[in-house]
Amino acid sequence: MPVYTYRREDGSTFEIRQKFLEEPLTVDPSTGQRVVRVVQPAGIIFKGSGFYVNDSKSASRSSVNNTAGSPKPETKAATAPASTQAAAD
Repeated sequence: MPVYTYRREDGSTFEIRQKFLEEPLTVDPSTGQRVVRVVQPAGIIFKGSGFYVNDSKSASRSSVNNTAGSPKPETKAATAPASTQAAAD
């Protein structure tokens, strides 16, 4: 059962647990003041790696393909075999 927040006429709020099928309260059961239901944001928590506030589909793909906008440094693995051949001669 969800917990709903209601605001009284004087501005104070209270929470009450109600079933989904129950009608919203119109009067506070303890004070008799008129009340309205307050809409609360949904509590969503993203867990795991890769969830950031500024992520979006297009931005996340480009950030994975291009890290920090700089080209990758060349490796010396391609020049290593040539130098070993010259040393062998």
